[in-house]
Amino acid sequence: MKTKEKAEKMNKSPLGLKEGAGYMMGDAGNLFVLTYVSSFLKIFYTDVLKINAKKAAHLFLFTRLWDAVNDPLWGNIVSKRRPTVNGKYRPYIKALAIPLAVSELLCFFNFGRFTNNQILLLVFAYITYIAFGMLYTGVNVPYGSLASVITDNPEGRTLLSTARSVGAGIGGAAPLLIAPLLIYNKVSDGNSGTYNVANGNGMFTFAVIMAVCAVFSYFFCYSATKERVPSAAEPQFNMKATYSALFRSRPFIHLALSGILISGQLQFNSLNQYLYKNYFCNTNLSILGTIAQYLPMAVMIPFVPKLVQRYGKKEIITFGTFFSALASIITYIAKPGRDQPMFFIVMLFIIGFGYSFVSITNWAVVTDVIDYQEYKTGMKCESSIYAVYTFCRKLGQTAADYGGLMLLSKVGYDVSTMSSAGYVSGVSEGILTVCTLIPAIVYTLIFIIFKFGYPLTKKKLVPVYEYIKNRNETK
Repeated sequence: MKTKEKAEKMNKSPLGLKEGAGYMMGDAGNLFVLTYVSSFLKIFYTDVLKINAKKAAHLFLFTRLWDAVNDPLWGNIVSKRRPTVNGKYRPYIKALAIPLAVSELLCFFNFGRFTNNQILLLVFAYITYIAFGMLYTGVNVPYGSLASVITDNPEGRTLLSTARSVGAGIGGAAPLLIAPLLIYNKVSDGNSGTYNVANGNGMFTFAVIMAVCAVFSYFFCYSATKERVPSAAEPQFNMKATYSALFRSRPFIHLALSGILISGQLQFNSLNQYLYKNYFCNTNLSILGTIAQYLPMAVMIPFVPKLVQRYGKKEIITFGTFFSALASIITYIAKPGRDQPMFFIVMLFIIGFGYSFVSITNWAVVTDVIDYQEYKTGMKCESSIYAVYTFCRKLGQTAADYGGLMLLSKVGYDVSTMSSAGYVSGVSEGILTVCTLIPAIVYTLIFIIFKFGYPLTKKKLVPVYEYIKNRNETK
């Protein structure tokens, strides 16, 4: 069979259930470790290692900035790699799965049992968190690039994005639903009430569980997926030309801005752990908050691909982010009282409904921009584009972690008292303000970007898809 006919047959063939499940579990592996680290490492640093909130903020600023710079470096390495018999991207997932899992365990190792010296604790935290970030990027950049070489079919890309969203839901929900039951001890306040404090041993035990789940998921992803779309046998990568074209691209610029905001807000949500712990005094609300965040996505998964096919990705993301912005603004204005946790949870559900349109289609939008760049420049460099996009997402996470911890410090969160306390008048209200104001601002900005900035409508993508299809068929 001729190469052209073979490529055409492979790219038109439907993706099998096993392959879709494999790609899904790849992001489940990502999120098992990333969500646990992103959501609870701040609590571990401040409440277990007793690292000052400002020092923890500076730690996240430095390590995340390095992690963000690390993304394009990995992108360049992967772009220049020749494809092997096992593909260009899949080998990274297999090779780095276990080292990444070990680095996640070390992040939650309670070094404070051996010393209370703040300098030594900070050195330990810096080393382990930097190692985790570098290894996570080493897996995530190839994994994200993998979608663009599994198929070049637009419907197939949307299905992969949906599968990735399901995997993210599984991997992201698991630590948020289960960890609060294992990592906190209940303490009586002496007046018939209770509150929760972090348990270092429980946090490490759960880190072991997440590490095992991640390794299994990565190995299944490696074994179940195939790289169908041809990669260059001798990659010709021009860093200057690639990045110069990217930063002149309106679709990429708005994708990058939205990535900063989307990822930043997802990371900022981890501050809700302090809200549940020190305002509502019920860390089990984290479980309800997670259900409110992920249930709408689970409900919408069967419908969003059909809506995308009919209306377009930009169009339905704009629709969804309108609801997230509106609900966030109402939550900030209403300021739920300590006896109104369910009002807060209901508003999280509405925010989650709007965000589900973003989460399910976001990675298909990334592949659209990758295709658009190839359409405009003739250069195929999916891993570099994906790496720069993840760099932007890391910037958002950096801003969220640094800004969130600095705001906590500003409203009076003192680790020497708050780590073993429940509600504290003044400080707890400040935490509520921080956790409701920032989402109102960020979701509004995301809506504005997709409504007025991002240009790739359904109609404008038609010639892009046709170009990519024809180009792949002639290889």
